[in-house]
Amino acid sequence: MRIVTAPTAAALRLDDDLVVHGDNAHVLPLLPDAAFDLVYVDPPFNTGSRRTRRGIVTERDEDGDRTGFGGARYRTRTVGGGWYPDAIDDYPAFIRPRLEQARRLLAPWGTLYVHLDYREAHHVKVMLDEVFGRDHFLNEIIWAYDYGARTTRRWPAKHDTILVYVRDRSRYHFDAGEVDREPYMAPGLVTPEKAARGKLPTDVWWHTIVGTSSREKTGYPTQKPEGIVRRIVTASSRPGGWCLDFFAGSGTLGAVAAGLGRRYVLVDESAEAVAVMRHRLDGGAGVSRPAPADDPAGP
Repeated sequence: MRIVTAPTAAALRLDDDLVVHGDNAHVLPLLPDAAFDLVYVDPPFNTGSRRTRRGIVTERDEDGDRTGFGGARYRTRTVGGGWYPDAIDDYPAFIRPRLEQARRLLAPWGTLYVHLDYREAHHVKVMLDEVFGRDHFLNEIIWAYDYGARTTRRWPAKHDTILVYVRDRSRYHFDAGEVDREPYMAPGLVTPEKAARGKLPTDVWWHTIVGTSSREKTGYPTQKPEGIVRRIVTASSRPGGWCLDFFAGSGTLGAVAAGLGRRYVLVDESAEAVAVMRHRLDGGAGVSRPAPADDPAGP
């Protein structure tokens, strides 16, 4: 992995996995045309609120507040801090040139996934129809979860939207055979063989968020689960293919791509995000790996 800081003029070579610290509006034009199997982005949701970063560290302590494997005791403490505003006055003007760059960067067999919520998904859907063409729309994926605060004044909002567009409708890569399968909701209605194998996921994905005690947890406020991103990378990129996330945050795409034998480019203008990615991709917090026997997050 190579870390590049604030490139402004020179083209970026794809000779190693890259973490780029810089404004993606300036970085994207430096990347080569048609180089990426997959572009996955999780841009600001434009919530109008302040996003706070915090993490949780678990340490062995006989007087701790948690019990782990084999009865060992642990203490948890909150670390980190910092915040950033999630409010953009003219969201279409902000996001459109970046999506136009994403189209340029996709290989002919490439696919774009844009991860949003209800605030901007409808605006971005119309914009992507214009940028890619309506016939290049592939899917609207709903990621549903059941965690966090709830309201009793309306139906609680517990899903995100992932819009999927392809560069070339006749050539895009999609490997259904490699995607993780799900249990049938009514296994008695299919043969025992089908029930044992499970089914290909539909466009509604039920998956929990990153838990506070998860080994994936980095403390980055908008971190997405590896399970969601892994399904995307497995389906829409080839082994050895290049994957790009230019709102990289905690670096989930990089962690997943590395684990699946793909290459990656991650871009973020936050120095804190780059520090989180450096630690994570060097084998620190947030990387999925087998837990040691005395790990409190283990089985």
